[in-house]
Amino acid sequence: MKYLNNNFYVITGGPGVGKTTLLKQLEKEGYRTIEEDARQIIKDQMHNQGEGLPWKDKELYTHLMINASVNSFKAISNDQKNIVFFDRGIVDAFCYADMIALKISADMKNIVDTYRYNPKVFILPPWAKIYETDNERKQTWEEAVDTYDAMKATYSTYGYKAIEVPLDTVENRVKFILNHID
Repeated sequence: MKYLNNNFYVITGGPGVGKTTLLKQLEKEGYRTIEEDARQIIKDQMHNQGEGLPWKDKELYTHLMINASVNSFKAISNDQKNIVFFDRGIVDAFCYADMIALKISADMKNIVDTYRYNPKVFILPPWAKIYETDNERKQTWEEAVDTYDAMKATYSTYGYKAIEVPLDTVENRVKFILNHID
């Protein structure tokens, strides 16, 4: 069974590009938002001294991301009316799999084909002015740029149209996105 949710929009990009700030603003304006799964996985794995971390067991981390993303999608898949914004989507985990050279199995391919968001995906480009690292975000600036490029290519590979959100104030970024979903 395919799940196509035209009211589900993904906001993606490399690390540290303002996704969380943008999603918080969309939430303030009354839109439903779904938090990024990757950060919570990292926090949980660190807390539990687990191996599913991008700097320990990248393959396990990838599978944890895919499962968590699918669960987030399924948890609200009956919402066919309201616009929902996701901080990253299932395809982000597939991008990561490509970046670490993890073979995409038939089962994995089935997941990305089964759980579909709106074909318009909003991608935030690298922005040096706001980029910073923290306990869960350890990528260098160069890795952040590479992730953006890979993300754009991966979404295209899986049949999505990546719409680049301009570097601007959070309010103008929100307006840009809302103008593109009318």
